[in-house]
Amino acid sequence: MADKNLDVEIVTPERVVFREPVDFVVVPGIEGYLGILPMHAPIVSGLNIGVLKVINKGKETKLAISGGFMEVNKDKVVILADTAESSDEIDVERAKAARERAQNRLANRTHDIDVIRAEMALRRALTRLKAVGRE
Repeated sequence: MADKNLDVEIVTPERVVFREPVDFVVVPGIEGYLGILPMHAPIVSGLNIGVLKVINKGKETKLAISGGFMEVNKDKVVILADTAESSDEIDVERAKAARERAQNRLANRTHDIDVIRAEMALRRALTRLKAVGRE
């Protein structure tokens, strides 16, 4: 097979975060991580909070995403993410502070705490830290 690439486009409501041809992409699907290679069968999948990886010529780029949808059609992958941040955009101290706040809310629950919201905030903070290799 000739050298084929995937055209990957990652878009949030605010901006285009990533648009490049790559060799391989790994996305956090709602039922687990999915690896997508060129000529992949068409698929539409919901996405979960997690670290998305794009690999091109041996170089790995990580992005923290917090849900959305993905459509794959042969050699094109379009990801419509709720949020997406590349590892070099992530403020590590801010992510650590968000993790601490969420952990404190969950550890010291009161009747007015939205547990699901606190758990989601914790997952997003941990994902950001994982994307930069700090978790």
